[in-house]
Amino acid sequence: MKKIFLFILFAVGIVAAIILFNTVQMTSKQVDAEPLRALAISDQVFQNLSRAIQFQTVSYSEEAIPDSAVFFGFHLFLEETFPLTHEKLTLEKVSTYSLLYKWQGSDESKKPLILMSHQDVVPVDEPTINQWEAPPFSGKITDTHVIGRGTMDDKGTLIGVLEAVEMLLSEGFVPERTIYIASGHDEELGGSNGAAKIAELLKQRGVNAAMTIDEGGFIAEGLVPGVDAPVAMINLSEKGYASFKLKVETQGGHSSAPPRENTVGILAQAIVDLENNQLPYKMVTPLDYQLEYLGPELPFMQRLAFANTWLFKGPILEGLNAHTTTAPTIISGGVKDNVIPTVAEATVNFRILPGESVESVRAHIESVVSDKVQVDLPGFHTNPSPVSKIDSDAYRALEKTIRGLYPNTVVVPGLIGGGTDARYFYEISDDVYRFYPMRLDPSSMTRFHGIDEKISKENYKEIIEFSYHLIKGF
Repeated sequence: MKKIFLFILFAVGIVAAIILFNTVQMTSKQVDAEPLRALAISDQVFQNLSRAIQFQTVSYSEEAIPDSAVFFGFHLFLEETFPLTHEKLTLEKVSTYSLLYKWQGSDESKKPLILMSHQDVVPVDEPTINQWEAPPFSGKITDTHVIGRGTMDDKGTLIGVLEAVEMLLSEGFVPERTIYIASGHDEELGGSNGAAKIAELLKQRGVNAAMTIDEGGFIAEGLVPGVDAPVAMINLSEKGYASFKLKVETQGGHSSAPPRENTVGILAQAIVDLENNQLPYKMVTPLDYQLEYLGPELPFMQRLAFANTWLFKGPILEGLNAHTTTAPTIISGGVKDNVIPTVAEATVNFRILPGESVESVRAHIESVVSDKVQVDLPGFHTNPSPVSKIDSDAYRALEKTIRGLYPNTVVVPGLIGGGTDARYFYEISDDVYRFYPMRLDPSSMTRFHGIDEKISKENYKEIIEFSYHLIKGF
């Protein structure tokens, strides 16, 4: 018995030593950077963003035709507001409404930089309008904010980049590497007619960029437990997207004589079965990078867990939402309270983890639900994107720009659950990153696609400043 006790004590000691060693070895990966100068930015930029918001470039559905008057009006506004950009850069319209600017560089041997953003916005839920501080498309300017649909997603980025380009042109700056500004018109619908066509065109022309930057990364304030400093999330990849339709068809009947298996009941059971049989949590790249960069900045006990994922992986992966998510979003069926419907349908949305695919998710659904349930895949869907590098010159340039402007910020690579137009640019770019310095805190997270979308004046100027220094420095 004594020997067993000593053996257990020895084993516990070894495990404790390994845990402590791994924790001590986890040191900060934050880089030092030269401070970048602050820019003198006119308050006129708020007026320009306000006017951009007033164009209701709404994407409603994949079947809906874009409002040409609104989109063309927005394009005319861009020409009037950024005259040097439209004089010095070439502009092509792709798929009628998407925009591709080219700023020719002086050194053809250097790979281009692609800056992305999108023109379209999501609709506003009509019953929520009176909950907005100002009408959603008014572009109201207050003492502290510009209010309106698109300020955060994504006209704030588009107009901010164009402000930076206009400023650089006014200073006589000529880039060494060619700069492309790509702005799709249907990102909120998946981007298949906008950004996808732009990427296809650039591929046909043999363009191979060093780096593509798009929305989808941000500066998190008060969102990472244990880290007081702002956290700049550079997302290297994004989850895939698929909305499967579950359909049940029966003979129906009268509610007074219900069959043993009801149309609605079969469908409801399928939904419950999917929610009770979630796809597993997994440690995948780039989530391992995220732990490596974030872990050293955490208090000791949290750092200990991040340094020893072999022991604490379960709760960490749950905290990172590191699995393919299952979300029933639409359900329909029935015509009258005393009639058993012949058809009932539900839509279940999946955000697919790297390493899995649309087809593997379909196989999972079919293995879980009853064979009485028809599984279809209508509309837009896409597999997870590839993962960009963290050891490239492009990533280091991006990292140093962020640290040069915001030295107290912790820069962390990661994975985004939502979708962006960046997914289309991997074939024509060495690396694709999702980051602009949009500041998000617990109160502003719900404003994306939600109520009272707005951006602070200070943060908007930061987006302009970041774009200016990234172009000039890279």
